[in-house]
Amino acid sequence: MMQDQPVWLGKIDLGQAGVRSKMLVGDINGDGRMELVMVQADGGIDDRYVPHQVICVTAFDLDGRMLWQVGRPDEHAGGPGSDYPAQVYDIDGDGYLEVLCVMNDRFLVLDGRSGAVKASHALPDEHAHDCIIICNLRGMPYAQDIILKDRYRRLWALDRDMNLLWKYEGNPGHFPWAYDYDGDGRDEVMAGYDMLDHDGTKLWSCRDLKDHADCIWVGEVDGDPGNGCEIVIGGSVTVMYNMAGEELWRYEGSIESQHIALGRYREDLPGLQIAGLDRIVRGDGENRRSGKDGIFLLDSCGREVWKEDRQTPGWLTIIETIRGWDEGKLDYILAYRRGGGVMPTIYDGHLNPVAQFPMDGYVVHADLIGSGLEQVIICNDAEARVYGSKPLDLSRSASGRPLPQPKRLYSSTLYPGGEY
Repeated sequence: MMQDQPVWLGKIDLGQAGVRSKMLVGDINGDGRMELVMVQADGGIDDRYVPHQVICVTAFDLDGRMLWQVGRPDEHAGGPGSDYPAQVYDIDGDGYLEVLCVMNDRFLVLDGRSGAVKASHALPDEHAHDCIIICNLRGMPYAQDIILKDRYRRLWALDRDMNLLWKYEGNPGHFPWAYDYDGDGRDEVMAGYDMLDHDGTKLWSCRDLKDHADCIWVGEVDGDPGNGCEIVIGGSVTVMYNMAGEELWRYEGSIESQHIALGRYREDLPGLQIAGLDRIVRGDGENRRSGKDGIFLLDSCGREVWKEDRQTPGWLTIIETIRGWDEGKLDYILAYRRGGGVMPTIYDGHLNPVAQFPMDGYVVHADLIGSGLEQVIICNDAEARVYGSKPLDLSRSASGRPLPQPKRLYSSTLYPGGEY
């Protein structure tokens, strides 16, 4: 049964950012409120195979004021067929967030407060701009290393000054996930189906998987911290591995496991559950209007709990875990880009809608003012609207101090992975 409808909290006019911009968020000016960073990418490419570059970055505060703009909006900008190479993160440790992006064949570090260029570096390769992954490969006090990659074959590990640490060739998937899997203070990298040590040495590989890894999650899935975290990968199928590279289970009940999301969605099941998105019929060519996908839920052992019997068309859904939407103890599944007239919706672990939003578009969720609850921001070419589970004054910071930037927000991708 549907709970209370989401509360509309505010609107930001995005017209100055240009069409088809991707939304990033972070407290870029340190005022205790997050800002919106809209990123426009180049067009005229087949972005299924060719990486984007950034052509314009525009920052807005929650009151709708444009703070700064780098580049010029282009009405012929590209669309979200692949990632945009941009993240919001404090890469130099000065206490303020920067905007990292690839623009004009350069890796730029923009001051979040003004948009001024703080650093500009050559790329390690002309195609090294499919996405930006921030990590800690050298065991530094905070993450200040960067991984760049091309679309499907290579990645380059670099320090923050773009000095090459190592490179990898293989099948890195869409967005490799960096995490200190062995607890030595340095990140390893799950590069698609290959686990790489902090120095790029291949430690192990997944077996008998086709295509590429669409998304990667790390979490204490089985509820036993004594055996370490588990790694769940969505690709040709959904699989779970332990840290030693042993396959623990494989779910083959989907046509194409396009997205997964770990969470504590159900009280009646042990450990964590895995929400997934099955691309049942791809909407390519003649099927463009009739493609269909569906959400499914697995228990911690990989057994199917339920699968959506979708009656509407739509095949490009993105799902994410949303924690802290309300004051309940359980997590929810946030689904958007559903198509078929289905608006962005928050579901519980039984696929019951908790909140359905009245506006369609791309979605970001974050605690925008340090309130302890997350808000949902939905944007299209014209505007962004902010919604919450209860009334909230977005004009005032809850703390008055700069908000930290969670890893989830500086790991923005079209193929969300994560840690639980």
